Formats: sequence, structure tokens, C-alpha cells
Amino acid sequence: MADGTSRLDGRKLIGSWKMHAWTRTSVTTGETTDALGPAPVGYIAYHADGRMMASVFRRDRPSSSDAGWTEAEKASLFDDMLAYVASYTLEEDRVIHHVDGSWNPNWHGDLTRPFRLEGDRLVISGAPGIDPATGEEVVYRMEFTKV
Repeated sequence: MADGTSRLDGRKLIGSWKMHAWTRTSVTTGETTDALGPAPVGYIAYHADGRMMASVFRRDRPSSSDAGWTEAEKASLFDDMLAYVASYTLEEDRVIHHVDGSWNPNWHGDLTRPFRLEGDRLVISGAPGIDPATGEEVVYRMEFTKV
């Protein structure tokens, strides 16, 4: 762990966290909307060995027809999820994900995420990013509870 972060805080982050909400706020307009619809299905897990993984999906993802998905449906499925694996380090109130592989190749490298622990609740929020579906600059807010 980096200087400035107590060992106790780092240990509290260890475990699996279930997502309850994910919103996006447009930097340009200030409008806040659900990033993947209401009540997305997702988890983020931090392990004591310094590895983490995250996967989140829109709850109402469609099933394929007997003929499979069209190209447009496949593109929509890509836009309706997030998944990546990484190592991580902590710096004060930020967790830095050092991404090894991701559903979005633009995320390889370091993703810095400000976070707060509130009892059994984890809130990751405050870092601006680019929405891969729209190209718009947004600030995401993700809320989890410990499993």
C-alpha cells in the first residue's frame, strides 16, 4: 500500500462488493442518468494479493433469437456492460486499477478511482471519464455493498 493509506483501510476494501447503482453525470450539461439502466447487475472484487476484477451488466439485456444476434444487437450488448481485470494500489482516498485486460481496450493502463468506505458500503465516484457508448465526458458514481 502506498504511503498515506492505513493498512486497516486497505483491508476493509478486500472482498466482493455487489453493485446497487451506477450513475453518470454529463460534464457539459450536469444531467445525471443511470449508466446501465436501473439496478444494474454487477460486482467488483478486491483480493489481498493486489488483484481485482469488475463486471457489470444492464439488467434487461435481451436474449438472442433462434437465428442469433444481429450485428446491431451485438454492438448494443457491448455497450451494455463493463468488465476488466487488474492489479491495484491505494493512494489515500484513491484506488488505482492497473488494467491488464478489459472489454474496452482503451481502458488498458491505469484507471484512478476516488472512493469512500462507509461501513459495508463502497462508493466509487469523482473521476471524469469518457462514456464509451456516447463519447461524452462524464463523471461516474458507483455504489456497492459488501457481500
